[in-house]
Parts: sequence; C-alpha cells; structure tokens
Amino acid sequence: MNQADAGKEKGRKELRRFIEFWDGLSRRINIGVEYSLFGMGLAMSIIVGVQVFSRYALNYSLFWSEELARYLLVWLTFLGASAAYRRRVHPGIDVLVKRMPDGMAKASAILVHLISIGLFTVMIVFGIRFAHFVRFQISPALYLPKWFLFSVIPASGLILTIHALAFMLNDIRGEGKEEANGG
Repeated sequence: MNQADAGKEKGRKELRRFIEFWDGLSRRINIGVEYSLFGMGLAMSIIVGVQVFSRYALNYSLFWSEELARYLLVWLTFLGASAAYRRRVHPGIDVLVKRMPDGMAKASAILVHLISIGLFTVMIVFGIRFAHFVRFQISPALYLPKWFLFSVIPASGLILTIHALAFMLNDIRGEGKEEANGG
C-alpha cells in the first residue's frame, strides 16, 4: 500500500468516525426524548384523570391542571415530532424517488435533508426569538416563565437538525434508511 492509498484509508476512517459520532448522538438523544415523552404522556394522563375525578366526584376543580396539561401537550407535540422523524415514521411521498436511478435518488435524499435542515434552522432561530419575546411573561395558573414553556420550539429544532444531519451523512456514505424504525 503506497502513501496515497494509506492517506485515503485514513480519510475514510475519519469520515466513518465522524458519521458514527453524529449517528450515535442522534440515537442517544432520541432515546432520552422517548423516555421524556413517556413520562410527560403519563403525567398528562394522570393530571387530566385526577382533574376529571376531582371536578365530577368531589365538585372541586384543580385550577392549574388544564394549563399544565396544555403545556405538556405542546412539549409532547414538538418532541414527539423529533422522535417520529428519527424513526422515519412521518408520512412521505416517494413515488418519484423509487423510480429514479440510484445516484439521482441519493442526490434527491441529500437535497431533502438540506432543505429539512434549513427549515429546522428556522425553527431554532425564530423559536429563540419567540422565547426571548415572551421572556418576561408568566403563565397565569402555574406562574412558570413562558420563555421556558416555549423553549421546546428551538430545542426540538436542534434535535431535528441533529437527526437530519445524521441521516444526510449516512445517505452520503450510502447507508441511509438501514434502521427505518430503529431508535
């Protein structure tokens, strides 16, 4: 093996490590998100159940329960979107892509990832701006700062960006969609 081949092999190993880093980061973040989703979903169900029981059986309403359930639903929605994206279970139309030659399909997938990263960047930037805009407001029942409640928008944008980057790098390497429903 000459020096040029050794250099290429070293470059491939570094690229493989770089891709594995992003894929591993995406996978670990998604595991944490899915555990959080379970906890938030369980908490929301319990809170709503207790509120219904309290209102109809005890004739006493928990004034904070509806607001907390609403904010939990917002967090569940944004974080759930990132978990669904990681598992590749969002609906998609791939009629054209399936008919394309492999090279064209790969280029199309990379383009879609780049566009997705652009949209996720918009979520991050405008989510931060919105959280900054409401930074002095507090929620009426829970007295929680609204910047915290709406920080899920840029946070989920960042998570989605990490997933999209991992997918794009795997597609570049030629190993995309190997775990369509995996964590």
